[in-house]
Amino acid sequence: MSEDQKWPRAAGLISSQVSTIGLIDVPAHKTSLSDTNAHLTPKAIRAALTRFSTFSYSTGIDLSAASIEDLGEISDPDANEALTRSRIAEESKDLVIALGGDNSVTYAVALGVFGDQLGQAGLITLDAHHDLRDGISNGSPVRRLIEAGLDPTRIVQIGINDFSNSPAYAKLASDLGITVITRSEIAESGIATACQRALAIAGSAAGPIHVDLDVDVCDRSVVPACPAAAPGGISAHEIRHATRLLAGHEQVRGFDITEIDASKDSADGRTVRLAALLILEAVSGHLAN
Repeated sequence: MSEDQKWPRAAGLISSQVSTIGLIDVPAHKTSLSDTNAHLTPKAIRAALTRFSTFSYSTGIDLSAASIEDLGEISDPDANEALTRSRIAEESKDLVIALGGDNSVTYAVALGVFGDQLGQAGLITLDAHHDLRDGISNGSPVRRLIEAGLDPTRIVQIGINDFSNSPAYAKLASDLGITVITRSEIAESGIATACQRALAIAGSAAGPIHVDLDVDVCDRSVVPACPAAAPGGISAHEIRHATRLLAGHEQVRGFDITEIDASKDSADGRTVRLAALLILEAVSGHLAN
């Protein structure tokens, strides 16, 4: 790639410099319900940042004035959930972004973000699925967080899609008091309205909010590297816009980006590039707060 001093690349935002914003790799993949090489994805997302500039046209913010502290990688995160949790809690960043890995990472990452405020915390997921399954897998992080003490009435799931969940888990979500905003509702009222509603519910106790960006919430045409993505999910613009809006709320302290298998991406790398943009949207929204 050609270099232009007047066009700084977003990859240059990540450094060892101490910052209030941190980026950590959590390449879990061993308990995934479907075959995945999601452990390859964090490095691929970081590499994709070279494709983008540091300037957010919509907010007028040049991210080059800020920095993202590189918090490194959790080794064997499937067996080291306690390390993921403690590492994120100890860093105590204003905003931490975790790169998965499969969706199982949401459990440990969210607990790290919540720290000792689990009883006051909220969770927002952008996901086609409820993630309330039994056991330990990429299909169970929401259930496990509830069992750890997270109040299910402060959980909002945006983008739940038709034919992607069973009646049993839909009933469980309802019985637990989880707020569900379906793909159809988003189509009718818009992603901004969905985000505003989610923030009001997840942030009702004034504790930290964690946002799980399970990228398979998107339409399969834009995320071919997400094994569970279905036709008719939300658009790339919608997930980008939601990320920026959510990051702009003062209680949002964490994001995870999950369920991408970089080895299955299209030749143009569209899924991994979208994930890289989600990092930039999160930082842009946070700095605009």
